[in-house]
Amino acid sequence: MSLRTQIEADNTEILTDQDDFGWPLTITDPDGLSKPLVGYSADISQAIDPDTGVVVSGRMASIAISISVLTEAGFAGLPEAVADSDSRPWRVSFEDTALNPYTFKVRESNPDRTAGLVVCYLESYIA
Repeated sequence: MSLRTQIEADNTEILTDQDDFGWPLTITDPDGLSKPLVGYSADISQAIDPDTGVVVSGRMASIAISISVLTEAGFAGLPEAVADSDSRPWRVSFEDTALNPYTFKVRESNPDRTAGLVVCYLESYIA
């Protein structure tokens, strides 16, 4: 097995293992295909202002999910930002540890095809 194949397998195992990093989330594509999956999610409220270097309050939500998990779930492509406000965006829903539900849209998508995963930066979404 090549190193790249091993990295993809390891990442998939880590991201989908609900005893460790894996967390239930639902991904919905612009066409309405919606699947419950397992990946890594983060939702924090502290950031560093890039202009001043000062810590500021601001919501930063993201997910990391295996590309093979998305493919096996039947998604035709990878999540991506949809700039047209009249079009439906890729959406991600998950609960925090207190089981409060949140829905986001994909603001930025960063696939790593070498490691077999995609990291998506999210922003709040109200349908």
